[in-house]
Amino acid sequence: MNTQELLYAMALTRISNFNFVQALHLYRTVGSATLLYEHRHDIGDMICDCSPRLKEALSDWDEPLRRAEAEYQFIEQHQIQVLTLNSTDYPQRLKECPDAPVVLYYRGSADLNQAKIIDIVGTRHCTSYGKDLIRRLISELRAYCPQVLIVSGLAYGVDIHAHRNALACGNETVGVLAHGLDMIYPHGHRETASEMVKHGGLLTEFMTQTNADKPNFVRRNRIVAGISDATILIESAVKGGGLITTGIAQSYNRAVFAFPGAVGAMYSEGCNHLIRDNGAALITGARDLVRAMGWEDNERLQQAQQNGIERNLFPELSEEEQVVVECLLQMNDLQLNILSVKTGIPIGRLTALLFQLEMKGVVKPLAGGTYHLLG
Repeated sequence: MNTQELLYAMALTRISNFNFVQALHLYRTVGSATLLYEHRHDIGDMICDCSPRLKEALSDWDEPLRRAEAEYQFIEQHQIQVLTLNSTDYPQRLKECPDAPVVLYYRGSADLNQAKIIDIVGTRHCTSYGKDLIRRLISELRAYCPQVLIVSGLAYGVDIHAHRNALACGNETVGVLAHGLDMIYPHGHRETASEMVKHGGLLTEFMTQTNADKPNFVRRNRIVAGISDATILIESAVKGGGLITTGIAQSYNRAVFAFPGAVGAMYSEGCNHLIRDNGAALITGARDLVRAMGWEDNERLQQAQQNGIERNLFPELSEEEQVVVECLLQMNDLQLNILSVKTGIPIGRLTALLFQLEMKGVVKPLAGGTYHLLG
């Protein structure tokens, strides 16, 4: 795509004042941003329902083009791709949506049009239960159906755990940002974001010098949902950004799944209510997801089951340590004496094993002599 068309498309997003439905309508009606610019003084002849206010806005491109040209300099310096609706690399799933961005900015290596894409969303206050779900979902998915791009929003909680577990399991992962590519928010996620550029990517519709304001997070949720085949809700309170994303995914006729949680648990209520109200299909693991999406590879499924997926999660464990881990995988958060009975390992020896596992970052002790398997 020629540079001039990119600049006009970028300027159009400024003229429309981030009214993405309006910008999309203009772009699709006329066919290109270049034509919009060329007919800026007689736009009413091309768009019959163009309001006087919009005609006035479209007649003056000077400031928006100056901003676009400055942005383009940054883009060239930082190996950023500009994707417009007419770009072959633009996410085709997102292109189908009625409020798709006219322009996307992308740093990364992952194909945004690969065969299988899911997004994982949920609360910023992810519990140990939620972390376990994410770890098991992604590790099992890697065994059942390895070529899956995992998308989330790089936020605290479920988002960052989804990205980090994807990287740990060898999956590509893309973060959709609520600001420009000149910054990373939260700042503590910069190292993960750097790895994602090499093994996935960072995607946004916002130019540089855009603050991570609250409305931007809601806007970016439509990209998270629109780029994906399925949305998976891990944990959510009764209200939250994850539920906003699942609602958008439903409006796009995309598959929505949720993990159930304990009745009355604050960060499971949103999931439980969504399942109860038929807003999401209940899943308990990757196998449910793969079957529901029709992604089964029967040979791979059988091989994964025979090998035992969970045995590969902690490969550097002794035989006795593996016994303890497998027991906690079946029923997490067990007291020392119960764990001893279930594993058949004497308490003295078990205490030493648990200490070794704690040093390896596999388990952590909780109050009351209980041990928790980490995700």
